[in-house]
Amino acid sequence: MSSLWRVVKFGFQDIFRNLGLSTMTVFILVLMLLSVNTLWSMDVITSEAVRLVRDQVNVSFYLSAGATDKNVAEIKNYITSFPEVTKVDIVSREDVLTSFQNKHKLSPEVLDALKELGGNPFGPTVVIKTKEPGDYNKIINAVSVPEYEPLIDSKSFSGHEDALDKIQAITSRIERVGMGLAILFALISFLIIFNTVRVAIFTQRVEIGIKRLVGANNWFIRGPYIIESIVFTVVSVAITGVILYYALGWLDVYLSVVFPNAFTLTNYYTSNMLYLVGIQTTAVLLLTIVSSIMAMRRQLKI
Repeated sequence: MSSLWRVVKFGFQDIFRNLGLSTMTVFILVLMLLSVNTLWSMDVITSEAVRLVRDQVNVSFYLSAGATDKNVAEIKNYITSFPEVTKVDIVSREDVLTSFQNKHKLSPEVLDALKELGGNPFGPTVVIKTKEPGDYNKIINAVSVPEYEPLIDSKSFSGHEDALDKIQAITSRIERVGMGLAILFALISFLIIFNTVRVAIFTQRVEIGIKRLVGANNWFIRGPYIIESIVFTVVSVAITGVILYYALGWLDVYLSVVFPNAFTLTNYYTSNMLYLVGIQTTAVLLLTIVSSIMAMRRQLKI
């Protein structure tokens, strides 16, 4: 315990002796972590955006006014048999008429023309949702058979493919830029930590020589630099956490306007805190320890 305490003490002494380099090391590590979390946040946001767009994708079959309940049930059972289909809703003739009247309530000429027809000219509507947007063409082709074509007046496919393609394209670009920044900051962090340890060893070469003369083992000499790596990791992760807390709170105000389902990044990070903190702490700790060990092997010749 006495040796461990001395190792910790020497580690903090080295940090304060090279306070400028230590501060720069923490600063670069924080930038690296922020770039990684920015990339992570953008991936979460785009995934949620894609999910919302996919929820709005559907295909509608507008049946003729002469379609009976038996016809509707038969078509529904046929469509439901496909494994790609997740949901089938039937809009009754009365609901279709009501929706049409509400949609054109400010157009009296349209409503007057509807009254002249006498009765309800609309048939029921079958609204279908599938697992993936690409599955809709399969369903449309499957229903476009001689048995059902006479019952179907028209089809409507609100695919939003353009929106999905644009979101995916933006996501890919952001991921490439974010990954590049993360790699750049990781490389800079490695070089700074490497040089920080090398400078510390160079300035303390006399002390290290004395430690060897009095019988200090390799662990006792290397220990302070490992302590430095742990301190750099803990401080950088803590500072990043504080910055993220306020940044996410500010960003959630704008996300609440875009996402109507109460989605917030703060809730996501809170729910996955242990996983996110664990994986980022481990990555930074490995980076700092590896760079420190490489610097020690080169300078100490152990």
